[in-house]
Amino acid sequence: MHIHPLITDSAALADLCARLATADYVCVDTEFMRENSYYPELCLIQIADDKEAAAIDPMAPGIDLKPLLDLMVENEDVLKVFHAGGQDLEIVYNLTGKTPYPLFDTQVAAMALGQGEQVGYSNLVDAYLGITVDKGARFTDWSRRPLDARQLDYAIADVTHLSKIFPKMLNRLRKTGRGDWLDEEMERIGNPANYFNDPDAAWQRVRINSRKPEVLGRLKALARWRELEAQGKDLPRGRIVKDETIADLAGNPPKKQADLAKVRGLSGTWAGNDIGGRLMAALADATPLPAAEMPSREERGPSLGKEGALVADLLKLLLKIRARDINVAARLLARSDELEALAAGQRDKLPILQGWRYEQFGRDALALVEGRMAFSVGGGKLKMTLTEAAE
Repeated sequence: MHIHPLITDSAALADLCARLATADYVCVDTEFMRENSYYPELCLIQIADDKEAAAIDPMAPGIDLKPLLDLMVENEDVLKVFHAGGQDLEIVYNLTGKTPYPLFDTQVAAMALGQGEQVGYSNLVDAYLGITVDKGARFTDWSRRPLDARQLDYAIADVTHLSKIFPKMLNRLRKTGRGDWLDEEMERIGNPANYFNDPDAAWQRVRINSRKPEVLGRLKALARWRELEAQGKDLPRGRIVKDETIADLAGNPPKKQADLAKVRGLSGTWAGNDIGGRLMAALADATPLPAAEMPSREERGPSLGKEGALVADLLKLLLKIRARDINVAARLLARSDELEALAAGQRDKLPILQGWRYEQFGRDALALVEGRMAFSVGGGKLKMTLTEAAE
């Protein structure tokens, strides 16, 4: 495979993308920093097909990333391969408002192949190629220039290894007939809505005990204000105001800006500065949360009770049995919160009752909670048995 020198100019990038636009697939990875910013700071992009690979410096003066971004989101003939690509997709979405398509995530594929839950990249490389990944540059500051040879070698290996692993995984998947499973998963992962930070929905991420409409209305207004401040300043949300302070302000709103000096978690200067004024304006504009937006109790976690908790435990046991029988990571089939919701009587919008998950696990899970399944032991193994009514 030909490894290009670090690409720092638009012409070289355009030439590379023109060639990659005819490939069957490209493997993609990014290096970024986000500790001190709201948006991840893109520092390096690595890309490879089965013939060539390159690292691209998005911080190079004057470089035009459009050919690369067009390859990611406009060219539907080239499959884009990532490993645990959620944050990579977020970066592409922030730059384009779209996500890469079509998409393949090797971490999800490994789960479908029964290779464990959330398989790390280095473990995947070792399993498929017998190579130990050098992790020496893993925690480097990718925003510093110049990048040295060791950093670039480490970064480019992420996609050169992946370009060899992907065809091997694809062959295994074809033998299992689980391609449809992955198609559904990739549609879910690639949904642009996953990567849109809606300021009006930011309050849903903040923990608060109250269910009073007026308190939640203030929480929504404050969380929206914080989100917009963080976006505008490109700072982490917690650098503006921490969650616990937002929740405290919603439950115990100050009467005047001077009272902000008494709020734990806020600087005393907020009692008279502009940002404190904007916080107070957000509170003043807050209205009680409409009934249609009130969180349901299911969304806050189902109330199981003692019997429901036992049913949830049985569902977890069933999940382990089913995952073992079909050789797939249990996490790919169902999450614990879904099992608890099913045990508590919830049926709507549960992924385990839809699509391939229903066929592989949900049907049996439903039979268990409805009393149409029993466990038995045979040949030293725990088994599940459906009654005639369930069959």
